[in-house]
Amino acid sequence: MSSQKKATVSQGFRTGESIVYPAHGVGQIVAIEEQVVAGMTLELFVIDFEKDKMRLKVPVAKAKSVGMRKLSETDFVERALKVVQGRARVKKTMWSRRAQEYDAKINSGDLIQIAEVVRDLYRAESQPEQSYSERQLYEAALGRMARELAAVNEVSETEAVRLIEVNLNKGPKRGPKGAAEADADADDADDSDDAGATQEEAA
Repeated sequence: MSSQKKATVSQGFRTGESIVYPAHGVGQIVAIEEQVVAGMTLELFVIDFEKDKMRLKVPVAKAKSVGMRKLSETDFVERALKVVQGRARVKKTMWSRRAQEYDAKINSGDLIQIAEVVRDLYRAESQPEQSYSERQLYEAALGRMARELAAVNEVSETEAVRLIEVNLNKGPKRGPKGAAEADADADDADDSDDAGATQEEAA
């Protein structure tokens, strides 16, 4: 079985480019190789996931069908941030079923669906604590969303998390203050489309 470095561009993806792979989040294409397996030549994307210290080889022919995609455009990121500002929509079904749905959304690779999980599982300081499994799913969704925002905006993951939390705190009846003040904050956020409008309060 031999492998060799090949093209730098294939199927619209290029080496050095950050991509989103649904099951693992943001990774970087470090090479496009040809590998001979059982007498057949396969073209493979070699993808590094720095956060998970993992390297994945994906057949070029299967990349689109497994949902591998380019990073979201800036306007799509803005839409995702608007989603986290919304009111949590929690179904009245058993937690085990909801947990499965949240997990499926996180692994969908769809930034909007991941943002919905962040919104629905977020707890402000004034709200009841999350269960251990809720917290795990929330942190998984927040991490996925933050890594893509960091890659798109070319900022650190910490800065991306802070940006998401600022937008979460613009949501209805959130934040570490009393409900009345939180309502007032939500009204202020509605009055202005400026993403930085309530940054000082949330920081």
